[in-house]
Amino acid sequence: MSLLFETIKAVNKKLQHVSFHNERLNRSRQELFGCKDELNLTELIEIPTDITSEVYKCKVIYSEKIKDVEFRKYTPRRIDKLYLVKNDEIDYSYKYLDRKIIDDLAKENCKDENEDILIIKNGRITDTSYSNITLFDGKEWHTPKFPLLKGTKRAKLLYDKRIIEKDIMIYDLKNYEQILLINAMLEFDPREAKLVKEIIVE
Repeated sequence: MSLLFETIKAVNKKLQHVSFHNERLNRSRQELFGCKDELNLTELIEIPTDITSEVYKCKVIYSEKIKDVEFRKYTPRRIDKLYLVKNDEIDYSYKYLDRKIIDDLAKENCKDENEDILIIKNGRITDTSYSNITLFDGKEWHTPKFPLLKGTKRAKLLYDKRIIEKDIMIYDLKNYEQILLINAMLEFDPREAKLVKEIIVE
């Protein structure tokens, strides 16, 4: 079985929102490997002494146990276009290290690093190749009820009641004004939102 991983944001040498990563990691370990014990990433991850106070991406690779931990300085990716790509067979309900099916879809449809895909499964809006999404209808921020992967930032925003789950079909896109990508490394900042009609390419 493939290895899994967590991506945790580290700022000022501190890991962010670890409880949400712990929950997903331990749920995955229980469901996939039958593990009964619970791991606490705060106790298991040692912050390197040579990193600065800048933003770092901490990647934790695991199966039953933690296999590897690495820290890399983080540079956000700018996305100017999202291509709608239909795939009804894709399944990424666990955060597997093997992302070949998603990576291949992105390579087939994108021309450069400032482009990405927005995957449509069974007529529903799901995720980009590397993030969950939120959509603004002029009053509220919604996130797809059936994403490919339930991200930790998505979970926190739902917990904080800053976004609302909604079953969003492809034909519902016309009802939204703005789109904002979210993941463990990307903050929910509506000032960074893009206009749906300008960024999404059908």
